[in-house]
Amino acid sequence: MDSRYSKDSRLRRTSTLKKTAFSAGSAAALLLAGAGVYLSNRILYRTKKTDEAIVEREKKAGRFNPNLYEQLPKEEVWVTAADGIRLKTVFIEPNPGNPYVIFCHGVAEHKINSFKYMNLFLKRGFNAILYDHRRHGESEGTVTSYGHFEKMDLKAVIDELIRREGDDVRFGIHGESMGAATLLLYAGTVEDRADFYVADCPFSDFRKQLQHQMKREIGIAPRFLMTLAEWAVWLRGRYKLKELSPLEAVKRIQKPVLFIHSRDDDFILPDMTEALFEAKQGPKELYIAPNGVHAQSYNENPEQYEKAVEDFLRKYDLIPSD
Repeated sequence: MDSRYSKDSRLRRTSTLKKTAFSAGSAAALLLAGAGVYLSNRILYRTKKTDEAIVEREKKAGRFNPNLYEQLPKEEVWVTAADGIRLKTVFIEPNPGNPYVIFCHGVAEHKINSFKYMNLFLKRGFNAILYDHRRHGESEGTVTSYGHFEKMDLKAVIDELIRREGDDVRFGIHGESMGAATLLLYAGTVEDRADFYVADCPFSDFRKQLQHQMKREIGIAPRFLMTLAEWAVWLRGRYKLKELSPLEAVKRIQKPVLFIHSRDDDFILPDMTEALFEAKQGPKELYIAPNGVHAQSYNENPEQYEKAVEDFLRKYDLIPSD
């Protein structure tokens, strides 16, 4: 009797331990799954500013004049990306026959945020192309990929420009933040097709940028969270964070690049742009703005910013002839 009782007791304890271990394992799995969903949501579905808020902000700051925009000769078109996503694009052509500049806005922004940069080039005889990145503004799309899909969207816009203007069309590309990373990935991994590039406050490597943001928000960036984020983004967004490395791409860019960053940027550190500048071979220039945080180099230093662009264009003989 005692022996049978002891055996039954052991079996019950073993069963209880197994259930406890299973429950703990299930809870851990659910916790990890929840963390993966949270991290990938922050990356794939980053909260965007409303189009109205962006327009109002730029109007209030005097950087966007709706009346001037309406008067510009332009055509709004839909450009279809390689995967079928439609991109709202505006061809602005006050200087027929002259080169173009394509503008790539930052994450959570809108094509109107590029209006202030566009004016710098229009006054120097260029035409312009504004467009909304996928999942932004009027464009279609469900996820943000920080340059992975966006670099091919940029190629689609360029292909449309070439279709309209011919193979000998000349153009440059200006990008801010994610837009800057996008143009570097395009030029270094797809085709170095533009005549020049202006990269304003890009990240050099997205994984390093993600680590930096984790440290800013929670004080640490444990490796298992980084791995979890990478897997979750791959499973849900179908792209790999390790491929988002402008630092590798820039080594293959032959055309002139003007790198710009704000010294006080604590969101994407200026060290990243300095590393990109060092890695780039061939024609290049660097302007570190003395004032402003992330993506504020022009807003806080408009005259110096414009001079940096002017000097760059003149040095490499890129300004359209009259």
